[in-house]
Amino acid sequence: MGVVVTDAEVTLADVLALRLAIDAPLEDGTELVLRHRTTGVERDVRLGTPGARAREATVAVSLAPLELSAGRWDAYLRREGKRSRLRSVDPGFSLDHLDAYALCRRTLAYRSYRTRNGFLALKISDAEPVAEVRSIWFREGRFEVMGLLAYTGLEDDDSRHEAVLRLDRRQTSARLSATATVQGVRFHAAVSLVDVVGADPDAAESSGTWEPALEVEGVPTPLKLGSRLDDVDGKRRRLHYPSATVDGVPIRPCYTADDELRIEVGG
Repeated sequence: MGVVVTDAEVTLADVLALRLAIDAPLEDGTELVLRHRTTGVERDVRLGTPGARAREATVAVSLAPLELSAGRWDAYLRREGKRSRLRSVDPGFSLDHLDAYALCRRTLAYRSYRTRNGFLALKISDAEPVAEVRSIWFREGRFEVMGLLAYTGLEDDDSRHEAVLRLDRRQTSARLSATATVQGVRFHAAVSLVDVVGADPDAAESSGTWEPALEVEGVPTPLKLGSRLDDVDGKRRRLHYPSATVDGVPIRPCYTADDELRIEVGG
């Protein structure tokens, strides 16, 4: 049986919606199998016979009842004990859809995508409230960042919320603060690079790593700054920003292995 996914999307209600190109109707008893890539745990859903059309079928699977854990899950079709990977021609990426999906408060975020070998898979991540970085600049002697508040439950409207950008240097517990602007779920913050270099005068050559976080009115916990709502994994290796120099001290933004933003000073 030839089956290819032509369109795949996880809806705002966490339903995996698939459109399939098929050469024959799916037989009764056909199952969609999701297999955790690391642990081998499997979840299966009986698809039945979605219709008599022999060229196209649609499938909708509610993901929350399956109790899927964080990680990557590969998709298979199984019939009479035989299973095969589910091929896909849909790249499964839409930044607008990811932005809309991130507006709701969630504990898990589900995303469908096409693997490098052309198969359907799911990426499931813990979804704590974060400040999703979209742009970074060094200009006019300042570090500037803007982006989207994700998984906070705030409305994407014109309402303004008081906010503060805080930079913490874990090595010495030094802290630097600057006022930030939040309108709806969009944020913008800037901090003087001179203030960053001079914020911890006791540190050797003011070198160290600063961890930014956004404190927003109406959000109970500080929001880490990071970048995860896209299709670029491993930003520490792939994204390299130019550095600025203040009084001979280099400053540059970078990402951790978990795609959280950091400001490296000196070194």
